[in-house]
Amino acid sequence: MTQADTSQQPSSTTRAAAFGVHVFTALGAGIALIALLEAVREHWAAMFGWLGVALIIDGIDGPLARRLNVGTLQPRWSGDTLDLVVDFLTYVFVPAYAIAASRLLLPIAGPLIGVGIVVTSALYFADKRMKTDDNHFRGFPALWNAAAFYLFLLQPSPWLATLAMAALIVLTFVPIHVLHPVRVARFRKFNLVLMAIWAVLTIFAVVVDFNVSTPARAVLCAIGLYVIFADPLLRLFGIATHD
Repeated sequence: MTQADTSQQPSSTTRAAAFGVHVFTALGAGIALIALLEAVREHWAAMFGWLGVALIIDGIDGPLARRLNVGTLQPRWSGDTLDLVVDFLTYVFVPAYAIAASRLLLPIAGPLIGVGIVVTSALYFADKRMKTDDNHFRGFPALWNAAAFYLFLLQPSPWLATLAMAALIVLTFVPIHVLHPVRVARFRKFNLVLMAIWAVLTIFAVVVDFNVSTPARAVLCAIGLYVIFADPLLRLFGIATHD
């Protein structure tokens, strides 16, 4: 091997940093366990706090992986697979437990809704067509951490809560396009502003154990409805142009 070839080889420090990104992603699984322990104790605000930490990790690890070229430097471990495993725990499994154990649904429906959430979400995660070419999600994108948050925020009647969760399960397989606020190019700046507002209000709601004002609840609900139904409404009025 020539001196030039040797100089082009990545250093052990660079490889270690790349592997560190995988460890950072996997840390989300540990956070999910802590969140689940809080849920078992019915410390719901603490559970959502830990799920928020997992959400931050999920938002950081992708850009880190691309910046450090993790796929090339550490090809033994699949970042995509690792990300899906952790996402299933934090977006689906822990929230499904919280929804089923919350006593906010009809008593007989809680376990059934929980099972429905994890089964349909597992199928959704395995769907190779879960995203459109322009980065919308097809169907309700298994954001059960958000669904659980709104359930605890609004605490509707058990009948309404059960129907709402069942409707989201059905919407998983309905071919509506749901906005990815960060990756969809259309109205991206506006969407990012909305997400910033949503994040601030969500953190505040968790800190005060969901004791927020009616206007704050209204803003949170409006942003949630926008994310789910913005694309169908744009299509209805002939504004959207993507497939």
